Amino acid sequence: MVRGKVVMKRIENAANRLVTFSKRRNGLLKKAFELSVLCDIEVAVVIFSQKGRLYEFSSSDMQHAIERYFMYIKEIPTHKPEMKQLTQHSRIETENMVKKIEYLEVSKRKLLGQGLGSCSLEELQEIDSQLEQSLKNIRARKVQLYKEQIQQLKAKERMLLEENVKLYEKWCDGGKLWQQPLTQQRKVVNDCTQNNRCSEIETELFIGLPQKD
Repeated sequence: MVRGKVVMKRIENAANRLVTFSKRRNGLLKKAFELSVLCDIEVAVVIFSQKGRLYEFSSSDMQHAIERYFMYIKEIPTHKPEMKQLTQHSRIETENMVKKIEYLEVSKRKLLGQGLGSCSLEELQEIDSQLEQSLKNIRARKVQLYKEQIQQLKAKERMLLEENVKLYEKWCDGGKLWQQPLTQQRKVVNDCTQNNRCSEIETELFIGLPQKD
Protein backbone atom coordinates (compact mmCIF):
# COMPACT_ATOMS: atom_id res chain seq x y z
CA MET A 1 0.00 0.00 0.00
CA VAL A 2 1.39 3.36 -1.06
CA ARG A 3 2.00 5.75 1.78
CA GLY A 4 0.33 9.13 1.39
CA LYS A 5 2.33 12.32 1.41
CA VAL A 6 2.58 13.86 4.86
CA VAL A 7 1.72 17.53 5.10
CA MET A 8 4.49 19.43 6.89
CA LYS A 9 2.54 21.05 9.71
CA ARG A 10 2.02 20.53 13.42
CA ILE A 11 0.03 17.40 14.31
CA GLU A 12 -2.95 18.59 16.33
CA ASN A 13 -3.81 15.26 17.96
CA ALA A 14 -1.57 14.82 21.02
CA ALA A 15 -1.51 11.02 20.86
CA ASN A 16 -0.63 10.97 17.17
CA ARG A 17 2.01 13.63 17.77
CA LEU A 18 3.63 11.54 20.49
CA VAL A 19 3.64 8.39 18.36
CA THR A 20 5.12 10.26 15.40
CA PHE A 21 7.81 11.80 17.59
CA SER A 22 8.81 8.42 18.98
CA LYS A 23 9.03 6.77 15.55
CA ARG A 24 10.81 9.64 13.83
CA ARG A 25 13.23 10.12 16.73
CA ASN A 26 14.31 6.51 16.68
CA GLY A 27 14.64 6.61 12.90
CA LEU A 28 16.73 9.79 13.05
CA LEU A 29 19.10 8.36 15.66
CA LYS A 30 19.42 5.14 13.68
CA LYS A 31 20.24 7.06 10.49
CA ALA A 32 22.83 9.12 12.34
CA PHE A 33 24.52 5.95 13.58
CA GLU A 34 24.49 4.37 10.09
CA LEU A 35 25.92 7.56 8.58
CA SER A 36 28.78 7.64 11.08
CA VAL A 37 29.67 3.99 10.42
CA LEU A 38 29.29 3.95 6.65
CA CYS A 39 31.10 7.22 5.99
CA ASP A 40 33.51 7.14 8.95
CA ILE A 41 32.51 10.63 10.13
CA GLU A 42 31.74 12.29 13.42
CA VAL A 43 28.01 12.75 13.99
CA ALA A 44 26.20 14.30 16.94
CA VAL A 45 22.44 14.63 17.33
CA VAL A 46 20.63 16.43 20.16
CA ILE A 47 16.83 16.21 20.53
CA PHE A 48 14.62 17.80 23.17
CA SER A 49 11.06 16.51 23.43
CA GLN A 50 8.07 18.80 23.94
CA LYS A 51 8.32 18.19 27.68
CA GLY A 52 12.05 18.96 27.71
CA ARG A 53 13.37 15.41 27.80
CA LEU A 54 16.81 14.98 26.22
CA TYR A 55 17.66 12.40 23.56
CA GLU A 56 21.11 12.37 22.05
CA PHE A 57 23.54 10.39 19.96
CA SER A 58 27.22 10.93 19.30
CA SER A 59 29.57 8.76 17.31
CA SER A 60 32.39 9.87 19.66
CA ASP A 61 32.22 11.98 22.82
CA MET A 62 29.26 14.41 22.87
CA GLN A 63 31.18 17.06 24.82
CA HIS A 64 34.04 16.89 22.34
CA ALA A 65 31.59 17.23 19.43
CA ILE A 66 29.98 20.31 21.03
CA GLU A 67 33.36 21.94 21.71
CA ARG A 68 34.43 21.24 18.16
CA TYR A 69 31.22 22.82 16.87
CA PHE A 70 31.69 26.03 18.88
CA MET A 71 35.31 26.20 17.77
CA TYR A 72 34.21 25.90 14.16
CA ILE A 73 31.56 28.62 14.26
CA LYS A 74 34.03 30.99 15.89
CA GLU A 75 36.33 30.58 12.89
CA ILE A 76 33.58 31.51 10.40
CA PRO A 77 33.63 35.26 9.69
CA THR A 78 29.89 35.78 10.14
CA HIS A 79 30.48 39.41 11.13
CA LYS A 80 31.32 40.33 7.56
CA PRO A 81 28.51 42.14 5.69
CA GLU A 82 28.88 39.77 2.73
CA MET A 83 28.24 36.71 4.88
CA LYS A 84 25.27 38.33 6.59
CA GLN A 85 23.82 39.34 3.26
CA LEU A 86 24.34 35.85 1.85
CA THR A 87 22.72 34.28 4.90
CA GLN A 88 19.75 36.60 4.68
CA HIS A 89 19.37 35.95 0.96
CA SER A 90 19.42 32.17 1.53
CA ARG A 91 16.82 32.50 4.26
CA ILE A 92 14.52 34.55 2.01
CA GLU A 93 14.90 32.03 -0.82
CA THR A 94 14.06 29.19 1.55
CA GLU A 95 10.95 30.97 2.80
CA ASN A 96 9.81 31.72 -0.74
CA MET A 97 10.37 28.12 -1.75
CA VAL A 98 8.35 26.85 1.22
CA LYS A 99 5.50 29.23 0.35
CA LYS A 100 5.59 28.12 -3.28
CA ILE A 101 5.44 24.45 -2.29
CA GLU A 102 2.50 25.13 0.03
CA TYR A 103 0.71 27.01 -2.75
CA LEU A 104 1.26 24.14 -5.19
CA GLU A 105 0.00 21.63 -2.64
CA VAL A 106 -3.17 23.66 -2.08
CA SER A 107 -3.70 24.05 -5.83
CA LYS A 108 -3.21 20.34 -6.36
CA ARG A 109 -5.79 19.46 -3.68
CA LYS A 110 -8.30 21.88 -5.22
CA LEU A 111 -7.81 20.34 -8.67
CA LEU A 112 -8.53 16.96 -7.09
CA GLY A 113 -11.76 18.34 -5.63
CA GLN A 114 -10.50 18.70 -2.06
CA GLY A 115 -10.70 21.77 0.16
CA LEU A 116 -13.17 23.63 -2.04
CA GLY A 117 -15.24 24.92 0.86
CA SER A 118 -13.16 28.09 1.22
CA CYS A 119 -13.07 28.87 -2.53
CA SER A 120 -14.93 31.84 -3.95
CA LEU A 121 -16.99 31.71 -7.13
CA GLU A 122 -14.13 33.25 -9.13
CA GLU A 123 -11.69 30.63 -7.84
CA LEU A 124 -14.10 27.82 -8.71
CA GLN A 125 -14.51 29.23 -12.21
CA GLU A 126 -10.73 29.37 -12.59
CA ILE A 127 -10.39 25.74 -11.43
CA ASP A 128 -13.16 24.72 -13.84
CA SER A 129 -11.34 26.48 -16.68
CA GLN A 130 -8.07 24.74 -15.82
CA LEU A 131 -9.73 21.34 -15.72
CA GLU A 132 -11.49 22.00 -19.03
CA GLN A 133 -8.19 22.92 -20.66
CA SER A 134 -6.57 19.79 -19.21
CA LEU A 135 -9.38 17.65 -20.63
CA LYS A 136 -8.90 19.25 -24.06
CA ASN A 137 -5.19 18.46 -23.97
CA ILE A 138 -5.88 14.88 -22.87
CA ARG A 139 -8.48 14.36 -25.62
CA ALA A 140 -6.17 15.85 -28.25
CA ARG A 141 -3.39 13.49 -27.19
CA LYS A 142 -5.84 10.60 -27.21
CA VAL A 143 -6.96 11.42 -30.79
CA GLN A 144 -3.33 11.67 -31.86
CA LEU A 145 -2.56 8.23 -30.45
CA TYR A 146 -5.63 6.79 -32.21
CA LYS A 147 -4.46 8.25 -35.53
CA GLU A 148 -0.98 6.84 -35.04
CA GLN A 149 -2.41 3.40 -34.27
CA ILE A 150 -4.64 3.55 -37.36
CA GLN A 151 -1.66 4.48 -39.53
CA GLN A 152 0.34 1.60 -38.08
CA LEU A 153 -2.52 -0.82 -38.75
CA LYS A 154 -2.87 0.45 -42.32
CA ALA A 155 0.85 0.02 -42.89
CA LYS A 156 0.64 -3.51 -41.50
CA GLU A 157 -2.36 -4.26 -43.70
CA ARG A 158 -0.46 -2.97 -46.73
CA MET A 159 2.53 -5.15 -45.90
CA LEU A 160 0.36 -8.26 -45.45
CA LEU A 161 -1.49 -7.53 -48.67
CA GLU A 162 1.78 -7.19 -50.59
CA GLU A 163 2.85 -10.56 -49.23
CA ASN A 164 -0.46 -12.06 -50.34
CA VAL A 165 -0.04 -10.51 -53.79
CA LYS A 166 3.41 -12.03 -54.12
CA LEU A 167 2.04 -15.43 -53.16
CA TYR A 168 -0.82 -14.98 -55.61
CA GLU A 169 1.57 -14.07 -58.44
CA LYS A 170 3.68 -17.10 -57.62
CA TRP A 171 0.82 -19.62 -57.60
CA CYS A 172 -1.83 -18.03 -59.85
CA ASP A 173 0.39 -16.18 -62.38
CA GLY A 174 -1.40 -12.91 -61.73
CA GLY A 175 1.11 -10.61 -63.39
CA LYS A 176 1.93 -7.21 -61.94
CA LEU A 177 -0.96 -7.14 -59.52
CA TRP A 178 0.92 -4.96 -57.05
CA GLN A 179 0.63 -2.08 -59.53
CA GLN A 180 -3.17 -2.16 -59.31
CA PRO A 181 -5.15 -0.05 -56.78
CA LEU A 182 -5.41 -1.38 -53.25
CA THR A 183 -9.12 -2.23 -53.58
CA GLN A 184 -8.43 -4.21 -56.78
CA GLN A 185 -5.62 -6.09 -55.07
CA ARG A 186 -7.94 -7.04 -52.22
CA LYS A 187 -10.64 -8.23 -54.64
CA VAL A 188 -8.28 -10.36 -56.69
CA VAL A 189 -6.65 -11.93 -53.64
CA ASN A 190 -10.05 -12.65 -52.08
CA ASP A 191 -11.32 -14.19 -55.32
CA CYS A 192 -8.23 -16.33 -55.56
CA THR A 193 -8.65 -17.43 -51.95
CA GLN A 194 -12.32 -18.31 -52.52
CA ASN A 195 -11.49 -20.27 -55.68
CA ASN A 196 -8.82 -22.22 -53.86
CA ARG A 197 -11.27 -23.05 -51.09
CA CYS A 198 -13.90 -24.19 -53.61
CA SER A 199 -11.32 -26.37 -55.37
CA GLU A 200 -10.38 -27.95 -52.10
CA ILE A 201 -14.03 -28.66 -51.27
CA GLU A 202 -14.72 -30.23 -54.69
CA THR A 203 -11.61 -32.38 -54.41
CA GLU A 204 -12.64 -33.57 -51.01
CA LEU A 205 -16.03 -34.71 -52.41
CA PHE A 206 -14.37 -37.17 -54.82
CA ILE A 207 -11.97 -38.69 -52.31
CA GLY A 208 -12.92 -42.23 -51.30
CA LEU A 209 -13.60 -45.69 -52.70
CA PRO A 210 -15.41 -45.87 -56.04
CA GLN A 211 -19.09 -46.64 -55.79
CA LYS A 212 -20.48 -49.83 -57.25
CA ASP A 213 -22.96 -49.63 -60.11
